[in-house]
Amino acid sequence: MKALKWWLAVLSVAALPVHAADFKLGFINIERVYREAGASVAIYKKLDKEFAGRRDELKKMESRAKELESMLGKSSLSADDRKRYEREFAGLDRDYRAKSRELAEDYNQRRNEEFASVTERANRVVKDIAQREQYDLILQEAVYINPKFDLTPQVLKELDK
Repeated sequence: MKALKWWLAVLSVAALPVHAADFKLGFINIERVYREAGASVAIYKKLDKEFAGRRDELKKMESRAKELESMLGKSSLSADDRKRYEREFAGLDRDYRAKSRELAEDYNQRRNEEFASVTERANRVVKDIAQREQYDLILQEAVYINPKFDLTPQVLKELDK
C-alpha cells in the first residue's frame, strides 16, 4: 500500500512538468519530529520514569549473573556448589530473557499509544501548512530530498506552540 502511494505521488509529479512552476513540494522528516518535538521529549521522559523500576530490576539480574559467572570461573568450587550456581545462572538467564522481552514489548506498546496523539497532531499541522501555503504535495518518506523542501523545522515550531 505504501509503495502504491509512493508511485502515485511520483506519477503525479511526473505528469505535471508543464505546470512545474506552479507545483509546490514539501517534505517532513517524521522521525525528527518524534525525536525533537517538545511533546515527544516529554513522552520519552514519562516512559523512562514509568519503566525505570523494571529496567533497574534487569540491571540487578545482570549484576547477579556476572557474579555467578565469576564464581563459576573459579576452579576451587565443589561439585555441589558448581551445580547450584549453574542452576541459578540458567534460571536467572531464562528469567532475564523473558523479562527483557516483556519490557521491550510493553515499552513499544506504550510508546506507540503515546505517540499516536503526536502523529495525529503533526498530521493536522502539516495539513494546515499545506492549505495555508498552498502546497501540492508533502511527503514524509524519501530516499533523498533537497533541504530547501524540508518543512520539518516549521512543523516542529508549530507543534511546540
